[in-house]
Amino acid sequence: MNAVAIQRALARIAHEVAESQESGQDVAVLGIQSGGVVLAERLAKELTKIWGSPVPVGQLDISMHRDDLDQRLTPTVHPTNIPFDVNGKVIVLVDDVLFTGRTIRAAMDALHDLGRPKLIRLAVLADRGHRALPIKADYVGKNIPTSLSERLNLKLKEQGHDHDALELAQT
Repeated sequence: MNAVAIQRALARIAHEVAESQESGQDVAVLGIQSGGVVLAERLAKELTKIWGSPVPVGQLDISMHRDDLDQRLTPTVHPTNIPFDVNGKVIVLVDDVLFTGRTIRAAMDALHDLGRPKLIRLAVLADRGHRALPIKADYVGKNIPTSLSERLNLKLKEQGHDHDALELAQT
């Protein structure tokens, strides 16, 4: 996906979110560290344009909720910054690529440690398949079937890259 395709996918996801909610009053967007943070910020801006009022956005770190902590020497911990109360909110979790579902499971565990949302919805830029857990995204920018020897790498200007792209690479 190039920059235009990424923007088009986020705009489509924003309209799908808006169509599924009567208003944006209780909606908040949370980007999963690190791949979903910039996408969440962009999605919140799109939703703000649609609803005409600011949509709260935050960042959620899942590193201490992962099920592979015992396999990592030192987990990479990113900040969690949620400038709103999650209780009673419709939370749109945002990540770059949905693969096995383990990241999303960890994100839901981390989110529930912070409160009890009314609803949790999942938005991903790309779904590559190969699920290990029964998790499905509510909003998908693009389905990109991959082999297990391939991966998807997201490059965004906000992260220091010269252009936006979602690229297929061999592992």
